[in-house]
Formats: sequence, structure tokens, C-alpha cells
Amino acid sequence: MDIQWFPGHMTKARRAIAEDIRQVDAVCELVDARLPSSSRNPDLPGLLGGKPRILVLNRIDQADPGDTAKWSAYYRASGERVIETDCRSGKGVGQLPPAVRSLLADKLASYRAKGQAGRGLRVMVVGIPNVGKSAFINALAKRRAATVSDRPGVTRGRQWIRIDNALELMDTPGVLWPKFGSRTVGENLAFTGAVRDETMDIEELGASLMLRLRDTCPERLAERCRMELGAAADGFEMLGKAAAGRGFLLPGGRYDTGRAAAILLDEFRAGKLGRVTLDAPPESGGGDGNR
Repeated sequence: MDIQWFPGHMTKARRAIAEDIRQVDAVCELVDARLPSSSRNPDLPGLLGGKPRILVLNRIDQADPGDTAKWSAYYRASGERVIETDCRSGKGVGQLPPAVRSLLADKLASYRAKGQAGRGLRVMVVGIPNVGKSAFINALAKRRAATVSDRPGVTRGRQWIRIDNALELMDTPGVLWPKFGSRTVGENLAFTGAVRDETMDIEELGASLMLRLRDTCPERLAERCRMELGAAADGFEMLGKAAAGRGFLLPGGRYDTGRAAAILLDEFRAGKLGRVTLDAPPESGGGDGNR
């Protein structure tokens, strides 16, 4: 399955980011903590014009905490400023304003020297689709300031959201890149909902996710899907076992593997299969970071 999704509005969004970057002082890049490598758009550095950047590992509540710690350490060792957030509980979200002030300390000092101590800062929030940018902004603003959806591609234009008198954020549409570098990256993005389900074969995607989860969380997978895992079973056989275990039947008594695949994807995205990180931390020998 060749997974690609780059609708026309993303080309427009890329142009808008390149134009709007001149209006902001810094950039806040959100990535999915379950995919700290796969969910980073490799084209972003070229669009951001060298602006100072803060990296936010979002959805830490759904990622393996040990792997999140290793990824944070890896990026910090690479010279990046990193914060970890969970927008459901609000954990870590409040770290952004002080992180921005620290990042832009020289600019703030310059403002004070010019008698502009009250001048606020502007930050652009960027990331791939469905990574939680709008939810992050709403958690920080403590109100529903940006439109939130569990489907990718909902935010189409930029929005300015004032956090306080000292900070204003620009919400931007989620942007992917025209061609993914590997099948694994494409699958990772599809598993987490960054790519529209309508563009893919859900059964094939579900079969691939079955194999990945068998390697990362076999006990939770077996318990949730009410099945026994066989070492030799391929992903489609596992979908059949899951459909049997849950009683998903079609007319004639055939197992409804399509429904089993759709439910598996929904439950993984909702965190019902536990805290799973699909990108292996670099020190574990994951190469490009993909499990």
C-alpha cells in the first residue's frame, strides 16, 4: 500500500507559512510523542526562515513514558528546546510562555532598552495534520479559541489567538510533505490519523497495525481484541481472529475484518491499547527511529 496524501490546500498552506513567518518572533513545532521522528515535517526548516523554535512533544499521555524521556533527551542533546505536553489534562502546556520568553530573552531585553517593555511576542504554531495544534492552543488559552477535530485537514487558514497581553499565537493548517521517505513513515502517520482514512485501504492498514502492535504491546493487543496471538499469523489472519473474538460477523457467517480493522485503528488513536511509541528512540538501534 502506497500511502500518500497531499491535497491542494496543503500547497496553499505551505505558501502561507513561508509568507507569514515574517510576522512572528518564534515557532512552536508540535509533533506526536508516539512518532517523535515520523511526525516531523522535513520541509519545515526551509519554510521557517531560521526563526527560533520550540519543539513540543504532544500527546505524551498516549506514548510510552520511557521512550518519551529518551526522545526528549535526544533532541535536547541536539540543541533543541523541548517541552512535553498532554492537552487532555493540560500537563506541560503552561511551560510554553516561559519557554518563549527564555528563547527570546535577547529580543525582550532589546524592547526594554527601547522603552517597549510591554511589547508582546508572536509565535507561529506548526505541525502535521491531527497532531493536536488547536487543542494545544485551546488548553493554553483556557477557552475554545481554535477549532478542534479528530480528523486531519480541518484547520484551513491561519488564526490569531491571544493568550495574554504578552503572547499571541498563530494557528496554522497541518501540512505534510509531498512524498514520504519510507513506507513505515507513511504507515505511522496513517495509524495516528494524520492521513485521511478515505485515501487508504483500511483493512490493509489495520493488518499492518496488528503486526506492529504484536511487536510492541502483544499482551494488551490480545486482551483488547479477545484473541490469542500466533507467532506465524500475518496481519490479515490476526484481523480475522480479532473479528471472531469480538463477534464481528457478516451475512453468511464470514468474519467482518473491515470492521475489526476500523475498530482497531479507532482504539489505538484513542489510547485504549495503552501507551505505545512507534518510533524507537535512537539509542535503541532504531536507525531512522521507526519500529
